Amino acid sequence: MLPLKLIQENSAFIIERLKIKNFDATPIIGRILATDERRRSLQTSIDIQLADLNNLAKQIGQLFKEGKSQEADEAKTQTFQIKEQNRILKEEHSALEIELQDLVVQLPNLPYELVPAGKTPDDNQLIRTGGTIPEPDTNRKAHWDLLAGSGLIDFELGVKLTGAGFPVYMREAARLQRALINFFLDQGLKAGFTEVQPPIMVNEASAYGTGQLPDKEAQMYRSEADGLYLIPTAEVPVTNIFRDEILAAEQMPIKYMAYTPCFRREAGSWGSHVRGLNRLHQFDKVEIVQVRHPDNSYEGLEEMVNYVESLVNLLELPYRIIRLCGGDMSFTSAMTYDFEVFAAGQGRWLEVSSVSNFESFQANRLKLRFREKGDKRTRLAHTLNGSALALPRIMAGLLENNQHGNEILIPEILHSYTGFDRIRL
Repeated sequence: MLPLKLIQENSAFIIERLKIKNFDATPIIGRILATDERRRSLQTSIDIQLADLNNLAKQIGQLFKEGKSQEADEAKTQTFQIKEQNRILKEEHSALEIELQDLVVQLPNLPYELVPAGKTPDDNQLIRTGGTIPEPDTNRKAHWDLLAGSGLIDFELGVKLTGAGFPVYMREAARLQRALINFFLDQGLKAGFTEVQPPIMVNEASAYGTGQLPDKEAQMYRSEADGLYLIPTAEVPVTNIFRDEILAAEQMPIKYMAYTPCFRREAGSWGSHVRGLNRLHQFDKVEIVQVRHPDNSYEGLEEMVNYVESLVNLLELPYRIIRLCGGDMSFTSAMTYDFEVFAAGQGRWLEVSSVSNFESFQANRLKLRFREKGDKRTRLAHTLNGSALALPRIMAGLLENNQHGNEILIPEILHSYTGFDRIRL
């Protein structure tokens, strides 16, 4: 959420910057400024009335001392009238504050200065590539065809148990899934991340704090009876650990990671790009989260990008890193890098991670602040997060890139985790 003071003082700048995200902020900002002006005008009237009430209270006491009971009673009547007027103004003021909040949360985060303009993924900026794309091979299959009849990942059984987008992993596939989770967590520990095991359901305040509400409500599974949401990513509970907190500047950077299942209602359109493991309603992911000082949050972003890059390198997957254009960025992000791995069976790139800096956008919603040593004032911290990594498309890449005849070779780095070096189909 953008600070109201920033909107008041820099409305033209905000309107111009949000054009990078292809968002026309003019009408909303106009309503925000008009509502805020009315709210502040009401506050002035309320303050004047309170001052009048204080003066009348002193006058009434003095009039009673002087034996002027009739004048005192008249002043008391005036007091009752002002109190009733003040009550009405306060109700209107409270309603305007709610309206103002509802308007401010409709504004996306401002894009960072390095974010390229653009409307679609075609306008994203390629940063670098790595690994080796396998040579074209007509015998190479997409993972859903490769595994057909093997029982290793059973999509039909998932439909029977739950529905489409909820696969069942069996035997070596289940062990490979577990191996990847442990591998990612162990690598995170080496990189200085503290492991957290958070709840996988959150309340409305948590979903609001990280920006899932009101922007992405339709994508979340909700327990109506309890008012709780299944998390779309561990970003939500882990970042909310710091909601309503005031940190000491020397505590930062704070680096947390968490493995959780993730749940998303929206599975996208029909087609090969959402077949098999490409897009699921439930999937596993290790998430990394940082809370940073505003002076070095982009240093933290580059650190996280380099860390995720180290993971895909260790898995020997061909990859590319892309800086998202304004039109392809999320509502809450100031700058995002996407990681994509090449899936040779499909002959296409699959997104496996987004690493983002939200600057103070989430922190303002969370009321996450920090204080410099010796300074009584507080400032908003910066929050960052990224996938490190999401498992389904990593699994798809491993299966499709490493197929050799009727075997799938496992990257060497995972042998000690899986207990096997190949999967025989």
